[in-house]
Amino acid sequence: MVSDTSSNLENLKLSNKEDDIITLRLLDLTDVDDFMEWFGDDNVSKFCSWDTFKSKEDAVSYVIDVAIPHPWFKAICLNGKPIGTISVSPFYGTNKCRGELGYVIASKYWGKGIATKAVKMAVSAIFVDWPHLERLEAVVDVDNPGSQRVLEKVGFRKEGVLRKYYLLKGKTKDIVMFSILSGD
Repeated sequence: MVSDTSSNLENLKLSNKEDDIITLRLLDLTDVDDFMEWFGDDNVSKFCSWDTFKSKEDAVSYVIDVAIPHPWFKAICLNGKPIGTISVSPFYGTNKCRGELGYVIASKYWGKGIATKAVKMAVSAIFVDWPHLERLEAVVDVDNPGSQRVLEKVGFRKEGVLRKYYLLKGKTKDIVMFSILSGD
């Protein structure tokens, strides 16, 4: 269950440039056209488990079936416009002390520090929203150095390479495991 502090997340803002404000908020159906900008981009989906969305109907279904019911799934907004998403997926049972971070932003916003600021915001919020969480981890494809740099800038520790860790679009992939602990 998400605590009341998550409602304060909408008010959490970090400035990217003097005029740019980055915020995290819940994603809703009115965001579907913006959502298609990154979920419909082959460059973005290249390192993701999902295939590039080809239709607005697929995006609507994803928002309804996945994003809205997800326990911690937010839009990354630049000046109020959604340009990506960030989520934390919980583990259960004996692993409930861990969560997995995932994030994407539209490729035209890569390299501008936006993902780094969004991840920083998410890390600050998730350890408050989920006080049982002790470890937040992220797995990144070995061929995605940009995403690895984002995590390192936020303070995630690189734990090593896990070989043939998951199946991505029909091929087994090596990943780099990163983590940050609630006390870091």
